[in-house]
Amino acid sequence: MIEIARRDILAGGGGLALLAGARSSAASVTVDGPVKSVTATDFGAAGDGTTDDTDAIRRTLETALTSKDVHMAVIPPGRYRITRTIRIVTEGRPEGNITHQTGVQGAGAMLVSDISDGSPVVEIVCRATLRFFLIDGLQIKGNGSEGHGISIQCNHRGTYFYNFCLRDVIVEGCGGDGCRMIGNVFEGQLFNTYFRDNGGNGATFGHGPENTVFSAVHVFGSVFGGNGKSGVRMIDGAADVSFHGCYFLLNKKFGLSADTGCTLLSHCGFENNHMASESFANGDAGLRLMVGGTLISCTAYSIYHQTHLIRSYVSNSLTMVGCTADGGQEAAAARLANLDGEPNADINIIGCSGGVDRKAATDITSIGAGARFGGDWDSSNLPWLGNYCLWIDDAGRLRVKRGRPEHDADGWTLNGQG
Repeated sequence: MIEIARRDILAGGGGLALLAGARSSAASVTVDGPVKSVTATDFGAAGDGTTDDTDAIRRTLETALTSKDVHMAVIPPGRYRITRTIRIVTEGRPEGNITHQTGVQGAGAMLVSDISDGSPVVEIVCRATLRFFLIDGLQIKGNGSEGHGISIQCNHRGTYFYNFCLRDVIVEGCGGDGCRMIGNVFEGQLFNTYFRDNGGNGATFGHGPENTVFSAVHVFGSVFGGNGKSGVRMIDGAADVSFHGCYFLLNKKFGLSADTGCTLLSHCGFENNHMASESFANGDAGLRLMVGGTLISCTAYSIYHQTHLIRSYVSNSLTMVGCTADGGQEAAAARLANLDGEPNADINIIGCSGGVDRKAATDITSIGAGARFGGDWDSSNLPWLGNYCLWIDDAGRLRVKRGRPEHDADGWTLNGQG
């Protein structure tokens, strides 16, 4: 059902974006010719760190999302004092659909929060289709009394926030999460983002109300460190996220906590998480992964309270390839994995080092260090030993032949019987 809905929206047409309360702001800008951007200075932003630039930044973003000719908001280098949430709300579809590239160019710009009521710094509420949205180079500096740094919500069925990109974005010191994305948020990327020292999680990803789904999101080269809870928390069923070359360190709780699994982690590092724990004996793994997932060339290192690379209760399948874990000083006993799960769980650990702790009471029967191949004579990925091919025949016997088999009874069984 989800995939059908996605194909439907990909085939759908676009429309001019109209944001709630933004008509008067757009009307204040005169556009001559094919102008594609506006700057915050057009609306009086000072960027001196003292002037209240909240209204100027809000009007800049609104104009970029409402004008026929203006698509991008440019915030020049500077420090912009923000005293209230910059809230952008797309109107209901189809009038609110935005299907051209739009967004914020903010390299060198810092939004300095002077918010003290626990509300977000930047909040995007999507009530239509918002596509090709970019936040590039923006930095948000919190004071600890606001809420989330960036909050993106798409919580109504039939509305979509997708094909988005957050690139070179920094959010640090906010009282809530650095970044929070909930609902129909999918097919997007986070590149070289930096979420550190926030009071909540570095980032939180989750499904939303009305069966809205967070999925197909890829995170590249990003850092989640020193946050008051976990580096990343995946909640309410969200699992379809991949992390590539990311680093999770010095968070008070987990580097990454995934309640219902995580599609893929490749070349990610977990270092010294669980800083809120009293000791190594009271610590936990860098990665908490429920249900299952895949790890490739991930590493863990600890000298404090991080006990393992991964702690997992596996009810589906877990595959780990080329992962390592180590520790020193207080964490000299740190190991690779702490595993538990259902009796029929499928766990494969290939080419890893660091030691595996298995719950004493678990009934898992298939914790192994190998790979699974096809078993039927005509499978495309049968195992080979040199020139000899192996398969399981209809009688359940292991058969071998020099060369590929031509039928199920080809070759011979290992006891020599045909």
